[in-house]
Amino acid sequence: MSVRSSRSVHRVDCDILIIGGGMAGCGAAYEARYWGRRMKIVLVEKANIERSGAVAMGLSAINCYMGMRWNENRPEDFVRYARGDLMGLVREDLLFDIARHVDSTVHLFEEWGLPIIYDKQTGHYKREGRWQILIHGESYKPIVAEAAQKAASEVYNRIMVTHLLLDRNVPNRVAGAVGFSVRDGSFYVFRAKAVIVGAGGATHIFRPRSVGEGAGRTWYAPWSTGSAYGLLIQVGAEMTQMENRLVVTRFKDGYGPVGAWFLALKAVAKNAYGEEYERKYVEEQRKLYGDYVDSKPFPTCLRNDAMFREIKAGRHPIYLHTEQVLDTSEKEELGWEDFLDMTMSQSIVWASQNIDPKKRPSELTMSEPYIMGSHATCSGAWASGPEDVSPRDYYWGYNRMTTVEGLFGAGDTIGGSAHKFSSGSFTEGRLAAKAAVKYVLDHADYTPEVDPTEVEALRERVYQPLETYETGRNMIVKGTVSPIYLYPNQGVVRLEKIMDEYAAGYGSMYMTNEFLLNRGLELLIMLKEDLERLAAENLHQLQRAWELHHRVWTAEAVIRHTLYRKETRWPGYYYRSDYPKLDDQNWHVFVNSRYDPKTREWVMSTRPVHHIVG
Repeated sequence: MSVRSSRSVHRVDCDILIIGGGMAGCGAAYEARYWGRRMKIVLVEKANIERSGAVAMGLSAINCYMGMRWNENRPEDFVRYARGDLMGLVREDLLFDIARHVDSTVHLFEEWGLPIIYDKQTGHYKREGRWQILIHGESYKPIVAEAAQKAASEVYNRIMVTHLLLDRNVPNRVAGAVGFSVRDGSFYVFRAKAVIVGAGGATHIFRPRSVGEGAGRTWYAPWSTGSAYGLLIQVGAEMTQMENRLVVTRFKDGYGPVGAWFLALKAVAKNAYGEEYERKYVEEQRKLYGDYVDSKPFPTCLRNDAMFREIKAGRHPIYLHTEQVLDTSEKEELGWEDFLDMTMSQSIVWASQNIDPKKRPSELTMSEPYIMGSHATCSGAWASGPEDVSPRDYYWGYNRMTTVEGLFGAGDTIGGSAHKFSSGSFTEGRLAAKAAVKYVLDHADYTPEVDPTEVEALRERVYQPLETYETGRNMIVKGTVSPIYLYPNQGVVRLEKIMDEYAAGYGSMYMTNEFLLNRGLELLIMLKEDLERLAAENLHQLQRAWELHHRVWTAEAVIRHTLYRKETRWPGYYYRSDYPKLDDQNWHVFVNSRYDPKTREWVMSTRPVHHIVG
C-alpha cells in the first residue's frame, strides 16, 4: 500500500476559505462573520491559531495607529510618510484605505482586553513614535485569535495548504485549496466560493547571518515561508514589487528590535570612532538617488545605505549607545520589556557576551533580506483597491481581490501597501473579508467545481516526498547523503546560497547585476528540477518540503523582478552595480509579473504609479 493511498481524505465545503491564522487571517475571520452572518467561514492554519504568525511571541508596540480621535494624524499623513520611505512607489489607494480604518481595529483590540499604555499627561495612548503606540503585548495574539475563533464556523489547525484550486468550468476563478494534516497526514480538499490568503511572507530565502549553532535564528518569523506568494504565483495571480526586499538594522546576533531604542529612548547610532553618520552622505546620496533624501523622516533604506558606507569604509563596528539613555528606572523598564515581549533571545545574547546595556553600547548589524508585504516594503499580489478612492486601473470590482477572480488577500499577501504591521494587517483582513462577502452574495448562484483528476494528481504530488524516502532510504552513501534524493533542509541551504551570492544577499554586500541575476536564475531553475526528488522521513519533514516549494517560487519572482527593474531604487536594501542610480524618468513604475500555469512562462510588465495624495 502506498503512502498516498493509506491517507484518509476530508472534503470541506464553505462560503469563504481563509488561509493563514495570523493577524490578517484573524481580521478576515472576524469581519467575514460580521457581514456574512449565515455564511460558513473556514480558517486553515498550519500551526495553531492561538500562537501563529509573526506576532506569535508577542509585541511591545502597535506600529500603525493614526490617533484620529485626538487629531494626532490623518490618513493622508500616513500615505505621505510611506511614500517617502518607499522612495515614491506605493499604492496610495490601498494605504489610505488601511489608514482610515486602522484606528477602529486598535480600539477593538482594547475592548477585547489588550492592555494599551496611556500617557498620564495627555490621556492619549502613549506613543513610541509618530505611528507607534506602546502595549503590554505578551498575549496580543491569543487575544486576537480568540475573536477569530468565535467568528469562524470551523478552524482547522495544523493543516499545511500546499496548492490553490481553480474552477474546472470558469477560467481564472479560484475554487478552493488542498493540503494535509501535519499531525495525522490526512488529505484535505477545501471548496469555497471565495478564498482569502493571509499567509506569511518569506524568511530563509536568503542565507541568514546566523548559521551553524545559530541556524534558524532570523529577525522575521522563521515559519514565514513565502506561502503568501508561492500559492498565488502558481495559479497565475499578478504580482508586484517582488524586488522590494527588506533589510533591517538590528542588534547583532540576537536580531533584537531597535525601534523603541531609537524612537522612544532617543538612543543614537555611531561608528567605532564615536561619530554620528546618518546624514553624513546626504549630498552623495542626492547625486545617485535624487531628492528623496529630503523626505521626512529620512527613508529607511537610505539610513541603511549610510550605515553600509561606514562599514565599507572600515569605520565599524556600528554601535547603538544604549548606555546614554537608560538614566531612569522607567526607561530601563521600557528597554528590557521591549525584548521580553518579543525577542527574549536578545537579552540572552547580552548576558552571554557580558554586555550590560546601561554600561556599554551594543553592536548593530544589517540583516539578510526578507520578502514581505506588511512591514516596511511592498512585495505581494497586485490587487484591486476600494471603489471610492482607487484610480480606474486600480479597481476591478472588489476591494483586495487579486487578478484571479474570487481570490482575495491581506497582510503580507498584498503588495504595494507597506507599513501595515500587525494592526494594519488585521485591518486589511477585515477589508478583504467585507469585499469577499459581497462577492459571494453577488454570485449567489455559483457553486465551485474542482477537477477530480487534478485533485488526485495533487494528492499524489503532495505525498511524493514520503514515497521517495521510502523507496530510497536504503541507498544512503553516508549520513544524509543520498544519490537519489535530497532532504528539505539541504534544499533550503542550496536556495539560500543561490540567493545570497547572486541576488544581492549580505554575502555579496547586497550587490548584484544582470550577469549575476541570470546565473542565479539558471541555478534556481536547476534547484526546482531537483525538488522533484525531495524526500521526507515524516510529516514534519513533509511540511518543510512544501514550505521549500513556496520559498523557491517566491525566490524566482524576486530574481525576475530584480532583473527587470534596471535601476537602484532602494539602496541599503539592494544595489544594481550595472544601474547604480535611481531613475525616476524611466522607472517610476511598479514592476509586475504573471506566471502562466498553462504555458509555464513568466510575463513581466509595468504598471503606472498614481499619486492620489498631494
